[in-house]
Amino acid sequence: METIGPETGDRGPAGPALAGQRRRLALSGVRGHVAKGRDFTRQALLDWGWDGTETSEDALLLVSELLTNASLHAGGCVELVLTAGEFLRIEVFDGTTTPPRRHPSPQRGLPGGHGLYIVERLSDRWGTSIHGTGKAVWAEIKASRLTSGSSAGH
Repeated sequence: METIGPETGDRGPAGPALAGQRRRLALSGVRGHVAKGRDFTRQALLDWGWDGTETSEDALLLVSELLTNASLHAGGCVELVLTAGEFLRIEVFDGTTTPPRRHPSPQRGLPGGHGLYIVERLSDRWGTSIHGTGKAVWAEIKASRLTSGSSAGH
């Protein structure tokens, strides 16, 4: 598999060449963190050749949901980390070790309580990991779903 460097402007195929590539965005005290996180993710997806698909839009929605949940329920966002490989891993670090809980009965048509259901529905897997005084809530999407040939269906 050949990968062409970013200096040429051409994108190489997604795959092993991307494995382990990681991008971090510090968000402590940042205003407009959801928009900044989406822009950061959009650029990473573009750079990795994973843009322009229905699933890449799902990835942006996952970022929005995880950042919003951290802001509303976990004392704010500390950092967004994206890792490429067999999966796109999206991690949002916050300042509390309290695990996220799904709302027991969100009301159809009313805002609030739907975030983790959306995360569960759009990701291939998700979870949390405790780190010192905080945690990361993460979601993963199979890289094969992010390639331009596989934008239909989940």
